[in-house]
Amino acid sequence: MESHKEVIKRLQVAFRSGVTVPLQFRLTQLEALLSLLEDNETQILETLRKDLAKPKFEAVLSEIDIVANELRYTICNLQDWMQPSYVGKNLATKLDDCFVRREPLGVVLIIGAWNYPLQLILAPLIGAIAAGNCAILKPSEISQATESLLSDLIPKYLSQECFAVIRGGAEDTKLLLQNRFDHIFYTGSKVVARSIMQAAAVHLTPVTLELGGKCPCVIYGELDVKAAAKRLVWAKFFNAGQSCVAPDYILCTTEMRDMLIPAITEALEGFYGPHVQQSPDYGRIVTDRHWNRLTELLEKSKGKVVVGGDCSREEKFIAPTVVVDLQESDALMEEEIFGPILPIITVESLEQGISFINQREKPLALYVFSDNSQVVTTVLERTSSGGFCSNDGIVHMTLPGLPFGGVGESGMGCYHGRWSFETFSHRRACMLRTWKLERISALRYPPYGETNLGWLRWATTAKKKSWGVCSVM
Repeated sequence: MESHKEVIKRLQVAFRSGVTVPLQFRLTQLEALLSLLEDNETQILETLRKDLAKPKFEAVLSEIDIVANELRYTICNLQDWMQPSYVGKNLATKLDDCFVRREPLGVVLIIGAWNYPLQLILAPLIGAIAAGNCAILKPSEISQATESLLSDLIPKYLSQECFAVIRGGAEDTKLLLQNRFDHIFYTGSKVVARSIMQAAAVHLTPVTLELGGKCPCVIYGELDVKAAAKRLVWAKFFNAGQSCVAPDYILCTTEMRDMLIPAITEALEGFYGPHVQQSPDYGRIVTDRHWNRLTELLEKSKGKVVVGGDCSREEKFIAPTVVVDLQESDALMEEEIFGPILPIITVESLEQGISFINQREKPLALYVFSDNSQVVTTVLERTSSGGFCSNDGIVHMTLPGLPFGGVGESGMGCYHGRWSFETFSHRRACMLRTWKLERISALRYPPYGETNLGWLRWATTAKKKSWGVCSVM
């Protein structure tokens, strides 16, 4: 069995050979990845069922189709993305070719998360392949069945000289991070992210961090409460609440809360029936440890459970739960919940709700439900978050044209669509100079003089009418 160093060395040799650079190689690997999904859909669904009891519907949408659509989008657009981007010029460089060239970084490391164990490994891999890199994949050991499946399938479909899967737990990841990579892409918790940044700093390795945070949902003003409840319930309890972009808590007035609770109850019964635990459409908590953390948060909370609250350790089941009458210091408000527990915090005004959000770390996503466009605009303009969506939840991350990523403690960098390609590319500034216009070039040579300086400043200054496209020397 190869050591980490041997695997990395093998991929470095492959990268330096230039095999990953041609468009055709990239397209071939992307098409092979698409075949992996299409050929093994049944096995993938069974695996996700083992890890998280994911319903087929949720697994297809959030693990298979989202990756497949990303692949198709990338395959269709990759040739255009690879073209150089020409930039504006001044008089001194008028006859030169000045452009930005996208080049692969080298051997990159992608560390996935357990909540969407297929998507969160393969989606960034698409960008790494598209940009012409070699990649080492480190799936989460918590979702063991998916980890095993990926380690089996990736070598069968992708070039073994350019791509590898490394399995193992936290200690294995620490050892892996002692090696030098050209980029590290990590999805997971803030605690682990800090360790990854420290390891990356030793080699000055750039990182992309896709983290989480407490994503607020502001519900304010006039709206269809029943429709809002359905969209909210779907977004919150999809994957049993184990989504980094799930609404973490609600901010609304007392009047809105009193209308919302019966609407949430009605939506839950419509989705999962009168006995959620028996529903084939509701998932489970990934491990006993994660189940314990969530139930302990619920026990510590001083709030009042008004919906759900039922738990089963044997099944790792926690019913969709709504908690009200919380203080800002409540246990449920101290950390990202990452499970099917939804606190409702009451505020007296939109201003108070915005202030509540802005006093906390910037979230990965922020949601606002309202028929009043001014309410939506006000929240959008006066807050900061990785992503923003009005009158729905989660769906913004499914559009390849939108960048997906955090800000502040919710992450750094972004991906999806072209943004993935850019994340894994070096944007190389290129100027191909001509021997012409030497008279202008000669203005910079000693002996220096005021006249030459004046002419040179004139030749290299961007003109006002083209400030938007021209650059100075």
